Amino acid sequence: MYCEYVKNVTVSLDEQTYRRARVAAAERGTSLSALVRAFLEELGSSETETERLKKSERALRERIAEFRAGDRLTREQLHERRGP
Repeated sequence: MYCEYVKNVTVSLDEQTYRRARVAAAERGTSLSALVRAFLEELGSSETETERLKKSERALRERIAEFRAGDRLTREQLHERRGP
């Protein structure tokens, strides 16, 4: 997704990392710049760990709020006492 407000980013890499990245880009038929751009776009579009945990917590709270033991157990099972 290319936007009209383009920002340039400078990244410093050691020679070995740079070469490997160029080879990886070439193997995919793209440029190193396009490879880095795609990675950063994916990184920016994915939900954060905090967002994922909050979503999971909301879903769990909904399940807890909907749970009714009476829906799953008979009256006898609900009031059954276990012996020592």
